[in-house]
Amino acid sequence: MTSPTPIPLWLDLDTGHDDAFALLLAAHNPVLYLLGCSTVYGNAPLSHTTSNTLSILTALHRTDIPVYPGASKPFCRAEASAADIHGESGLDGTTLLPAPAVDAKTDVPAVEAMYTALMVQPKGAAWIVATGCLTNIALLFAIHPDLVDHIAGLSIMGGAVGDGFTDAPMGTVKGESEDQRFGNWTRWAEFNIYIDPESAAAVFSNPILAKKTTLVTLDLTHQFLATKEVQEGLVHGFDRNPEPDGKAVGEEGASGPSNTRKLFLEILTFFAKTYAEVFGLTAGPPLHDPLAVAALLPGLLFYTTTGTAEGEEERFEVSVVTEGEHGAESHVRNGGSQCGRTVVRKLDQGEEGVRVPRGVDGENMWKVLEGCLGSAEAQSR
Repeated sequence: MTSPTPIPLWLDLDTGHDDAFALLLAAHNPVLYLLGCSTVYGNAPLSHTTSNTLSILTALHRTDIPVYPGASKPFCRAEASAADIHGESGLDGTTLLPAPAVDAKTDVPAVEAMYTALMVQPKGAAWIVATGCLTNIALLFAIHPDLVDHIAGLSIMGGAVGDGFTDAPMGTVKGESEDQRFGNWTRWAEFNIYIDPESAAAVFSNPILAKKTTLVTLDLTHQFLATKEVQEGLVHGFDRNPEPDGKAVGEEGASGPSNTRKLFLEILTFFAKTYAEVFGLTAGPPLHDPLAVAALLPGLLFYTTTGTAEGEEERFEVSVVTEGEHGAESHVRNGGSQCGRTVVRKLDQGEEGVRVPRGVDGENMWKVLEGCLGSAEAQSR
């Protein structure tokens, strides 16, 4: 019996702590075939997000995957980064991150590399996954509109709906009550959409692309928390499978967790600390970005109706607020501007639009990620 053909994807990202897990899933899940990566500013400046991407791929023993630096700033706004969450490097908090073993590719622009890699795949086969802002993606479809018909889909981590869309814990910042916030950059806006709202608006306004798009919002990702129990499972194995020495990982006398597992634990530990300090989320940090990759996996259950996997498949019209005061200054972020807000309108049954899942089978998803860590550490032996 032959195995199913892996799903080809291109990953556009601004590698910080949660992007590292998106890379892990894309590079080490046997169902997926990672064609390449393009980087974008966001969690840190472009030079850092590119270096971080190369370092994570080095740690994952996947330096065969090409990395192309993309946009270093938005088209019409000042650059912003998320140092309060990811640190100045974008991947602060680890002593085990290796230096990149290879250089980024610069022979062609990132959007051209993306286009070429996707177009050589069969029509309707390849996906684009975007876990940073949408500057590269908007430029790609503006230059190459024919790509919209060719790809299978676009999966985006970005946006926040609020208004009871889910019951996910969003956290609070100092001076706010719990019901005042559903964004993570301003009370209204999620970071990836906020830092280049014009590009996001352009992507969502394409009706052909919209019906192929899955949007993974904070309302979903804040249900997927890396609790202490989860962190323990990732580093030691959820099923405590025996090591080659006959001992379970973490058992006395066992060889102990690999550097790969310890690296990803360090990444989570720093991420947990900043989310607790900034948003008061002490149960564990939400791991946003791997869920955008997981949207491609067959059989991994996403809930697209309220609280149940049964019933009609919800679809939405998505728009982005581009008016209002905008900036990284605290008085702007804490003001009343709704710039960067993601607005969704549920469509009538049968209408085609963006898929915005309301929930995920988190227990299964964590096991999938732990399996990818096992694959990565096996390559290091």
